Amino acid sequence: MQMKLINKGVLILICFLTLMGTGKGWAQKTLIDVKIDEAAILIGKQTILHYTVTTDNGKDVRVLIPRDTLMRGVEVLAVSTPDSAVIENNRLVIQQDILITSFDSALYLLPPLRVVDGVDTVYSNQVALKVSTIDVNADAPEEFYDIKTVWKPPFVFADYFPILFGLILAVFLICVIGYIIQKLRNRESILPVKKAAPALPAHVQAVKELDEIKQQKLWQQGRNKEYYTLITDTLRRYIVNRYGINAMEMTSAEILDIIRRENGADSVYANLKQVLQLSDFVKFAKMNPLPDENDLSMMNAYLFVNQTKPTEVTQPEKTGEKTGEANESQLTHE
Repeated sequence: MQMKLINKGVLILICFLTLMGTGKGWAQKTLIDVKIDEAAILIGKQTILHYTVTTDNGKDVRVLIPRDTLMRGVEVLAVSTPDSAVIENNRLVIQQDILITSFDSALYLLPPLRVVDGVDTVYSNQVALKVSTIDVNADAPEEFYDIKTVWKPPFVFADYFPILFGLILAVFLICVIGYIIQKLRNRESILPVKKAAPALPAHVQAVKELDEIKQQKLWQQGRNKEYYTLITDTLRRYIVNRYGINAMEMTSAEILDIIRRENGADSVYANLKQVLQLSDFVKFAKMNPLPDENDLSMMNAYLFVNQTKPTEVTQPEKTGEKTGEANESQLTHE
């Protein structure tokens, strides 16, 4: 009976160890391995440390890497971004590189890297780094050579921008100073004075604007309101310059009343009345005039300007004056 109990206990122990071996009841350990590219370098040369961390997928582990100095005499130049991958048995492999260098010749036993695994700390293997100096000829100590040959820097056009900008600025300043000196010697204005173009007579300006409106062919495009607005604005500006009244702020009836008093001809009043009244219907009553009415409005606008423009006074010619004087003297003599 006792023997059976012993056998049963051994069997249970074997089953428990089997479960532990499968990894379902026991977590596998975290491992870290370090390798070096070149174990022997010259002073100032660089080499790379490769470390690999193997742990269970999902486990929170941290690799402690010094950021500036790996140890006294060995400097850390750069640390790459970690690269991870999941392998068999749900294990996670993390790989990372550390770029190091040294400027002191010696044989260094690099300290192990540490991985924090929960409450435990796992240490890596140690690697050696030999840093050698350059051999010096004891008989000619003044002869020395650089580790690497001198490189000629590449041509970069942007490096010459300040020089180019300075030359352009200097030429510009010289031209400006020369221009100012020349103007002062000639007693001319330094700043160019733009001469205003002589203003056109009111009737000439009005006819010019009417020609431009006619060329735009607005009412043919269904833009009746814009067509009549431009015509009436042109006529109002003409009336302002011709009669000296503020026609831009007056109603059509007020303008027509003044034109009736200023001009005796009924045709002048009738031509302007047709344009202004039809314009009011189009702008305020949204009326769509017939094509003949649109042409008639333009024609009446031309007629109003031509009928009210100032009359030119012709001066008598000198030859005529002399001829008249001669005839008068001849009659007196007779």
